[in-house]
Formats: sequence, C-alpha cells, structure tokens
Amino acid sequence: MITVFLADDSLLVREGVRALLALQPDFDVVGVAEDFDGLVDGARAARPDVIVTDIRMPPAWTDDGIRIAARLRDTNPEIGVVVLSQYADPSYALALLARGTQRRSYLLKERIRNSDDLIAAIKAVAEGGSVIDPAIVDVLIEARSKAAHSRLSHLTPRERQLLGEIAVGKSNAAIATSLFLTKRAVEKHVNSIFAKLDLPETEDVSRRVAAALIYLSEETADPPVTPVPPR
Repeated sequence: MITVFLADDSLLVREGVRALLALQPDFDVVGVAEDFDGLVDGARAARPDVIVTDIRMPPAWTDDGIRIAARLRDTNPEIGVVVLSQYADPSYALALLARGTQRRSYLLKERIRNSDDLIAAIKAVAEGGSVIDPAIVDVLIEARSKAAHSRLSHLTPRERQLLGEIAVGKSNAAIATSLFLTKRAVEKHVNSIFAKLDLPETEDVSRRVAAALIYLSEETADPPVTPVPPR
C-alpha cells in the first residue's frame, strides 16, 4: 500500500486527484492540504510515502512544491514528492532535481487527464525513481541543441566574459581596468571574438554593436514558458 498526501489550493484538483487515487487498490490517501503550512504540518504528521503537491501554494504563491521537496531531502529523505505544475519551464524541474533525482517527479497538470501518467509517477517515486514530464524533456533537448549551434559556443570562457562587457557598452580601456588585463590583451581578445563570430572587418564600432546583439539574443534569452491562464 502506497500512502499519499495531497496538497493543492484548488478544491477541484484536490478532490479530483483524491477520487482518482481512491480507485486504485494499492493507494491510500492519508491527508490533504490547501496551503503551504497545511502541507508542512500534514507531511510531518502523516509521514506519507509520497506527497503530490501543486508547485505554487498560498500564502507565498512562489515555488512552494519545490521548497517542500528540498526541505524533505534533509528531514525525511524517504518521502517522495510529485510536483504538479502548470509551467513548462525547465528551471523549475532543474531546481527540483538540484539535490538529486531520487524520489522526485515533475509533471504538468494536464497529465492528470490521463490517470495512468500520474499513477505511474507516484509508483515510480515511491520505489525511489524519478519521472520528468516529456514536455520538459523536449524543452531541455531543444535548449541543448540550440546552445550547441550557438556562435557563442566557440568562445572561450574569458572571451564570453569580455563579450559581456562589450554588451554593456564598455570601451577596451574600461574592460582592461575591470578585468585586470592590459589594453593590448583586450584588443587581442576582441579581435578573436570578431573572428569566431564571423563578423567582417568593417568599422570597429559596428562590429562591437553586432557582437553585443549576438550576445544579448543568445546568452540572455528567457527560457520558454507555457502561458498560464489567470486564476
């Protein structure tokens, strides 16, 4: 028997998942919570095998599901956590797995429509495994592929650092001062950057602007996030 504690601010989701799990002979829902404090107290009292929780809970409405998972790594590492989220944002999943993948799962809430996905995730987590929503995996693969084809991937760490200085509008002299380099060394790095980014030898200012635009478009692009309807 796998004991499960549910936490979600939405009564509809809470009761829907509870009803779904009640149909499974090997699941026992031992408690529910509608906010973060209730989740913490319930986990402490019920000590379930698995917690199924929304990623955002009142009163903070931040990354509460991930925070409880991190806390349990220290206090109750044997408790598994399945985080349900509306956000197809890899950063949330990576944060959940930052201290290990064992007994952790990140699923988009749309998976609740297919009970098999949620049930499989709970069972996997209870057995010490890990499940990440396929949509998140796809985003991570796409990001890795994009990074591999980025022109910035050809730059050394020092050149990327120096390009970041160019992007904020610093002159070679200012860069030399901030990075503790000689002006000659900065000029060599700048020329190398221009060559690796395949920027033709035109006016130097134009090449600096072009290099800065490449840096800003590729280095600081926001990760894709699935739009979420307002509550």
